[in-house]
Amino acid sequence: MAAALSLSLSCRTALITGAATGIGRAIALAFAQAGAAVVVNHLGRSMQADALVQEIHHLGGQAWALEADVSQSADVSRLAAQVQQTCGGLDVLVNNAGILQEKPFLQTTEADWDQMLGVDLKSVFLTCRAFLPGMLAHQSGVGEGCPQQSDPNIRPHPNPLPGGEGISPHQVESRQGVIINIASDLALLGRAQFAPYCAAKAGVIGLTRSLAREFAPQIRVNAIAPGPVATAMVSLEAMSQSAIDKELEIPQHRIAEPQEIAATALFLASDLSRFYCGQVLGPNGGSVMP
Repeated sequence: MAAALSLSLSCRTALITGAATGIGRAIALAFAQAGAAVVVNHLGRSMQADALVQEIHHLGGQAWALEADVSQSADVSRLAAQVQQTCGGLDVLVNNAGILQEKPFLQTTEADWDQMLGVDLKSVFLTCRAFLPGMLAHQSGVGEGCPQQSDPNIRPHPNPLPGGEGISPHQVESRQGVIINIASDLALLGRAQFAPYCAAKAGVIGLTRSLAREFAPQIRVNAIAPGPVATAMVSLEAMSQSAIDKELEIPQHRIAEPQEIAATALFLASDLSRFYCGQVLGPNGGSVMP
């Protein structure tokens, strides 16, 4: 009889970029509650990142805060080395870091374009390139039990995988590496005055599908294209009235909570999604109906 599938992430280590606030924070909490050890990446948000790590510790979980600008190659290389040293390897990578700007296209500067694509698209390329070799090697150790952390104060994961002999196909599939890229419904819709953002997020979807074809079955690569979400980045107070109207005219007539996007990320990180490959899931309130 096949083993039951579950949302458990026990015995797995996950890195979430841009995790100090918003969707990233919600994903980090959801993963920790599901049993994962969580690396909270941030840039210039030490107070929020440390508070999140402490919250996860209070819940009985494991977490570390690591600062890095994921749009910069040197920072990403350093981050990958720190994760390897601290956690002994990575099972789940969530590319969540992003920025948003509303600006008429003819007023958009080359610097605006470079910054948007650097943070929203180039960062996904850089992190995937940096972490994939280690993730592939890490998955090959399926019979070796849970990875050992170098910090002696870190408690080991509960429920380690069985070792060595007699390991089942389900257990092998359970240790597939996972990459989840956060895109946007605007990658599929387009939006006036958001050209760099739409282009970058469309690029994320294309990169997701390419990597899914190249690295399956060892690594599952999928994307999430959320609709509007109540975060500091999508602040109605900072948006034009036309942009607000666009956000609220979706069938659900509301903006999502970050936890609603985190639920999709948890599904994609878990065994429940092990037959998903190169897919773009859309918790979007009905803004996109393919």
